[in-house]
Amino acid sequence: METVQSIKQRFEIIGNDPKLNRAVEKAIQVAPTDISVLVVGESGVGKESIPKIIHSLSHRKHGKYIAVNCGAIPEGTIDSELFGHEKGSFTGATGTREGYFEVADGGTIFLDEVGELPLTTQVRLLRVLENGEFIKVGSSQVQKTNVRIVAATNVNMFDAIEKGKFREDLYYRLSTVEIGLPPLRERKDDIHLLFRKFASDFAHKYKMPAIKLDDDAVKYLLNYRWGGNIRQLRNSAEQISVLETKREISLQTLMSYLPQEGSQLPSVIGGKKAENDFSTERDILYKVLFDMKSDLNDLKKLTLELMKNGAKVQDINPNLIQKVYGKSDEETFFEDQPRNTIIPKAEEVEQEEFEDDEDDNNYLFAETVEEEEILKLEQKEIELIKKSLEKNKGKRKAAADELGISERTLYRKIKQYDL
Repeated sequence: METVQSIKQRFEIIGNDPKLNRAVEKAIQVAPTDISVLVVGESGVGKESIPKIIHSLSHRKHGKYIAVNCGAIPEGTIDSELFGHEKGSFTGATGTREGYFEVADGGTIFLDEVGELPLTTQVRLLRVLENGEFIKVGSSQVQKTNVRIVAATNVNMFDAIEKGKFREDLYYRLSTVEIGLPPLRERKDDIHLLFRKFASDFAHKYKMPAIKLDDDAVKYLLNYRWGGNIRQLRNSAEQISVLETKREISLQTLMSYLPQEGSQLPSVIGGKKAENDFSTERDILYKVLFDMKSDLNDLKKLTLELMKNGAKVQDINPNLIQKVYGKSDEETFFEDQPRNTIIPKAEEVEQEEFEDDEDDNNYLFAETVEEEEILKLEQKEIELIKKSLEKNKGKRKAAADELGISERTLYRKIKQYDL
């Protein structure tokens, strides 16, 4: 049985972190078996090395090894890619095609980003794991395959299960053995070692002397967060190797190639939403209420204008109609009304509604209270719209989808409040 050190040398795995060594050790232990393995870890930590180790040390090493990035295949074609299809099963299927599970029979399939699989494909995959059977797209014939599956993901599978994005039974079938790889920020002793290895590789590749960090730059390198993990470290080493004329790299030079923490994109931590996200039912209720109130207020203004003017429908101000309904007067329901329809004047309304001064005072008081409520709702509306636009970086379509209104309505609100 090969040792951890010999396997790391063979697959060019750099570092002596205990968690990394444990992951390699588990891969060596499970390799001779046929049990399914799930590799977990952040993007860029090198998860693709584990399935290669498992395949090369298994009795399937002479069979085919196929790596599939599930997140890179469109949802409409992933079933065809994995399980194959029959001629004429869908538009563009000009011939019968073998899928990966048929091609890799007797070998190993590595499903990277398995958490991105559509639910329908997850059902098919579960059947392969349970009894080794699959059906091509457009076929009714059951086929057998003898494939070992090693999967990898960078998402929290329990969160995905809770949200209904991943099947719980499939998760437990895939994760008979789970191997976790630590992020680079937890392998501080390996960071400089990796950087020197990458610098040496690029010096050889581009035929130039290798770059070297000064002491302050090394300290910064070790304490940097490395959100992109090994992939980010490798890219940074390559950029500096190619672009810098000096081979001695100072702290200032290194910092110029690394995004500062304040400029990095915000991330979801611990499954919690950002503070400006609409995370409560109260905010959603406010949104519905201010939409209804605002539209009702606009409708009142339109009705009042019609009553005062005693206008025909064709004389109605088209800008006001568009403001209320979000479309032009040609598109409104008024098109269905006869062109000679007359809106009654205010004087023609029954006088008894306005004769009682006491009732009139009550009416004015109610209007004042209503206007105050509308003002509060409008303030809440402005606040929510600003938050949504800020969160979506000014993209009106995304903000409208989040607010649950049409993009045209959102555009109208922006103009109305001069945002």
